[in-house]
Amino acid sequence: MTVAWRVGVAGGALMGVTFGMARYAFGLTLPAVRTALDVPELVLGLIGSGTFAGFLLSLLAAPSLARWRGPRAPTTVGGTSAAVGCGLVAVAPSPGVLALGALVAGSAAGWVWASYSTIVAAVAEPPQRPRLLAGITTGAAAGLVVVGGLALVVDSWRWLWAGIALAATAATAVNRWAVPFLAPAEGARLRVLRPHRGLGRPIGFAVVLFVGATAYFTYATDAAERGGLGPAAGATVFVLVGAAGLAGLGAGVLADRAGGRAVAVTALLLLGIALALLGLGSGSLPAVLVSAALFGAANTVGSAALPIWTATLVPDDPGAAFTTTLVVGSVAATLTPAVIGAVVPTTGLRGVLLGVAGLVATTAVVLRLSGERRQPGDRSDV
Repeated sequence: MTVAWRVGVAGGALMGVTFGMARYAFGLTLPAVRTALDVPELVLGLIGSGTFAGFLLSLLAAPSLARWRGPRAPTTVGGTSAAVGCGLVAVAPSPGVLALGALVAGSAAGWVWASYSTIVAAVAEPPQRPRLLAGITTGAAAGLVVVGGLALVVDSWRWLWAGIALAATAATAVNRWAVPFLAPAEGARLRVLRPHRGLGRPIGFAVVLFVGATAYFTYATDAAERGGLGPAAGATVFVLVGAAGLAGLGAGVLADRAGGRAVAVTALLLLGIALALLGLGSGSLPAVLVSAALFGAANTVGSAALPIWTATLVPDDPGAAFTTTLVVGSVAATLTPAVIGAVVPTTGLRGVLLGVAGLVATTAVVLRLSGERRQPGDRSDV
């Protein structure tokens, strides 16, 4: 196995535990946590926002660490954060410890995701990079399948979080072995954010994608259980989301043929339909299952297209360009659970989900109609 593909396998595994498991397990266990620790709705929303605040903070800190110790260092910190944070949640005796553990666990993906844009650019030839980046990002989908399957076989939310902590420890060790040490680039400037005229559309897409995905991941299990589908519904939803998310493996080919903007529009349309189905049909098992499948494809294809799109626009500094879109999107994601937690008691969860679905669908239409038509042979689709 070449170094590039070894990096792809290790990166996919680490993305699986940090992004697919540690970052989103809070939504999966939210109903059980609410009952076990008697946590009010608003506090649950704030804790959910805390997981995304941790992601945002690590995104901002990762470039500094990479500049000091090389791009592999943030991935090691990310895996360690997942193990420690999930361990804290597993033993949390109070909402305060739960919030701290969720924040640390949520930060893990921020250390890892953008760092791999730089690593892949260093170890892979240009023709390999889109598929390698898509494969690494799609590791998150495999993580969702695993965490959903684990939730089906364990009867305790604490054991679920403990299992994620163990998986994170193993993935971190594999990543440390498989990814070569890459020295910081000589004379590299610290650019946490990369202002660039061509990033306007990817940033707007990232904001809406993150808001929609955050709403879905945080409240899908809750919506299914409120609809009377039973405690196994949430785990089943996560398994389906992950399985359908394996469609992200084709995002590299799709982006190369149709352009990043076209893939983004498709992802948002699927996401809007998935949210609407969840809001309107949470009491119907077929509707929930279809919603989960659509969301899985939308989320992973959209997430995989984002680093490919930004790398095409800013090929000289793909990590910084990608981080820019992630930071702006993550600010919106951080606010989303807290806002939903505050609004749900008044409007109901269904109204919130339908409102977010409308926002996502409208953005897809605007993004589709914006910009000039692509010229023959032009694959940038900026």
